[in-house]
Amino acid sequence: MKIEELIAYNRNLERILDNLKEGIIAHDLERRIFFFNKAAEHITGYRKEEVLGRDCHVAMGGPFCGNRCHFCGEIPNIDGELTSTHYIKTKQGEFRCIDMVITAITDENGRLAGVLASFTDVTTHANLTTKAEKIQGFCEIIGNDPKMLAIFQQVKNVARYDYPIHISGETGTGKELIAAAIHAESHRSAGPFVPINCGALPEGLIESELFGHVKGSFTGAVRDKKGRFELADGGTIFLDEVAELTKPVQVKLLRFLQEGEFDKVGGEKTVSVDVRIMSATNKDLREEVRKNRFREDLYYRLNVIPIHLPPLRERNGDIPLLVHHFLMQAVKRYNQPMPVVTAEAMALMTNYHWPGNVRELQNTIQFAFVQAKNGRITAACLPIELQRSSAAARAIGAESRRKLTVEATIEALKSSGWNKTEAARILGIGRATLYRFLEEHPEIHEA
Repeated sequence: MKIEELIAYNRNLERILDNLKEGIIAHDLERRIFFFNKAAEHITGYRKEEVLGRDCHVAMGGPFCGNRCHFCGEIPNIDGELTSTHYIKTKQGEFRCIDMVITAITDENGRLAGVLASFTDVTTHANLTTKAEKIQGFCEIIGNDPKMLAIFQQVKNVARYDYPIHISGETGTGKELIAAAIHAESHRSAGPFVPINCGALPEGLIESELFGHVKGSFTGAVRDKKGRFELADGGTIFLDEVAELTKPVQVKLLRFLQEGEFDKVGGEKTVSVDVRIMSATNKDLREEVRKNRFREDLYYRLNVIPIHLPPLRERNGDIPLLVHHFLMQAVKRYNQPMPVVTAEAMALMTNYHWPGNVRELQNTIQFAFVQAKNGRITAACLPIELQRSSAAARAIGAESRRKLTVEATIEALKSSGWNKTEAARILGIGRATLYRFLEEHPEIHEA
């Protein structure tokens, strides 16, 4: 191709990209921006001349990706497309909600040469009033994210079968809600749904609680008592924190899964019940098996159909939906007008890492509802943890992206509640870089 043809081709390509409704930004391995179309100018408020050739973190006052493209530290391995929803701050100081898709730019040898991000301004759609009309959920579980929609479909698919289901996920992700949804969709819905928190029962009582006991079997057993398995006959029993079961109880549970029967504590008669078992844990059961704290044969019996719930930070596009849902609950309970959530407050919540997941968000909204003034929930109405996290991310990230220090690392770890993934995000580095730095500086663990 002649040079004149190449120039004409590039001009035509740029003209096409400039006429797209989606914003387009591209940068090289050093994060230097080399393409910025007109839609990007319109959405961000920055002119092309202001950002071309500059680090995207510096040009826009912070990571444009919201620290979600994994290109904030070491060169990442981008496999396929990375999608996210987050808030950006425009040059004019306004908060805008954008949906972003990030793809790799490779050279002729297939090596990573940079990234291209396309993004759409969805601020209008993120408005709580509009979102309220579009809330999608399933059995009181709120979610619009593709990960959650896939789980809703999985719930419908597995509900018709009686195979054991194991639900994994971080604390506060809604494991019991999913178990209850499966029960409600199943042919057992007319029967009881009996949840039990295995970690909340004293070790000496858990066998009796699960399987019951007969009068006189131990001190205090003044009458026969049905266990949770008998109470769940014809329905579903949900064993939360199942990793906390003692080895003897694990053996008894394994027998029930194999034969459908058990013995009460102190009893001589074998009891048979028709119960579907679902279990859950926020621990890695495979790791518990490896450490010989959980029976391998029981693990395979429970984990016939695994369901994993994503943490809230991986579906942060659902946060406006959840915020509205929890506000509606408060409004109905206390008969008060619906408060307005400012864009800055929503941006703080959308970009927060939520170690307590949906449960923590619910507590946050209840706190903010009480703190709201003049019918508005501002950033100042949110718990101090969110405000500190945002301030720490700005201060620590700006200072330490180019130079990692022990002090900055400790501060980031404390700010994130010692969550290494979140600390790496705050520091603007990859997790591998943080782990190596921690190995080199064992004194950090003692801070």
